[in-house]
Amino acid sequence: MANIGYIQMVRHCNQNCGFCSNPETPFFHNLEQIHQIVDDFVSRDYFGVIMTGGEPTLSPILPEAIAHARANGLHVRMITNGQKLADWDYCKSLADAGLQHVHVSIHSHKHKLEDFLTGTPGSLDWAEKALTNLGKTNITVNINTVINRYNCDHLHENIEWFIQNFPFIRHFVWNNLDPSIGRATSNQYFTARLQDIEVSLSKAMRMLAETGRSFRVERVPLCYMTEFAHCSTETRKIVKSEERIVHFLDNKGTVRQTEWGHLYADVCNVCSLRSICGGLFDRGNAYDPNELSPIFSDPKPIIQRIVQDLQSDPAWRMAKFKNLAAIPAAHQGKSGAQQSVTGGEVSRPGKVQAPTGERLTEMAMDPKRKTDHTARDWTPETAGWHPSDDEDDVDTGLVVPPEPVAIGRVPASRLEVRSGQE
Repeated sequence: MANIGYIQMVRHCNQNCGFCSNPETPFFHNLEQIHQIVDDFVSRDYFGVIMTGGEPTLSPILPEAIAHARANGLHVRMITNGQKLADWDYCKSLADAGLQHVHVSIHSHKHKLEDFLTGTPGSLDWAEKALTNLGKTNITVNINTVINRYNCDHLHENIEWFIQNFPFIRHFVWNNLDPSIGRATSNQYFTARLQDIEVSLSKAMRMLAETGRSFRVERVPLCYMTEFAHCSTETRKIVKSEERIVHFLDNKGTVRQTEWGHLYADVCNVCSLRSICGGLFDRGNAYDPNELSPIFSDPKPIIQRIVQDLQSDPAWRMAKFKNLAAIPAAHQGKSGAQQSVTGGEVSRPGKVQAPTGERLTEMAMDPKRKTDHTARDWTPETAGWHPSDDEDDVDTGLVVPPEPVAIGRVPASRLEVRSGQE
């Protein structure tokens, strides 16, 4: 299949998102280590590589890393907050080095709210300048948005804003917040309920579909996006039998993920889409199982739509596995039986391989930096601006808790966890 690897260039950042999934550590990858990782991706016949972080543009060797990956035949991408790309000369230098695609993280079109979410005054202004600069290059652009408690009511308004101001952007990715990792573990007040997400996300997906744009949704179970189930990132990975390798700059080390099933509630047992659904991920403890509803539709049309999409996907066209008749069993809505924590046999589309701490190459370390997983462990009231202060920026009915709270905790006995999952 056409797989894409991830390299964390650095783990520090010039913004301070309260829900950051990869907060600061003192480690980074130097150019020699990047060469070793890129060579490994090439030997595995990977389609491309994503430079990420932290904030990858803070790595002084980023242009050289991009050039090396491109020279070795990889499709080179980057996930960034866009702040440094607001400088035209720097933006052009990455384009000249061979950067082909950029995912810019923007969570709200409302300036004050975006500043609040990123912990950085003027962050949306920087991102807008970055998008303007990227529009002058041959680099294609996606928008990445983390769905959270403060933007889940206006995801569709964000899309309207992007279409109006940056019509050249044709693809969007929503990442539902995972409160089990990074700073969100302590800043639980950023976590939204699935029911809070549903209406605005549905409007946003429909708007993109009607305007001929594409999108993907991560960490949202299929019962909340049945109309667009073929746009679920996890479902597509299950159907395409994809894998990914991430070279983390922390104690997780090098992680290879080959399957994509996660946590499920009891009600999922009777759902006809379970075998192609990623479930609740490790966010299960933040939601009430009563929010989930089984679907009783045939999964085959979803699978067929994904396979149909693949024929226009450049990554698929370059992949060795092109025989559409040789679709693995998981593509047909089947998967092997695995043990649940209660001892029963359950159908699982896959698993997440627990990090072992092993790594392909050693990390370099910057002694001036430290590991800081709670760099922004503060409540909204201490930010100098409250999301409900300005009715133009957020629903005035929003109530922000004074302390981080757990939302709708699910008893462990009501969730299934694959054996060996950390």
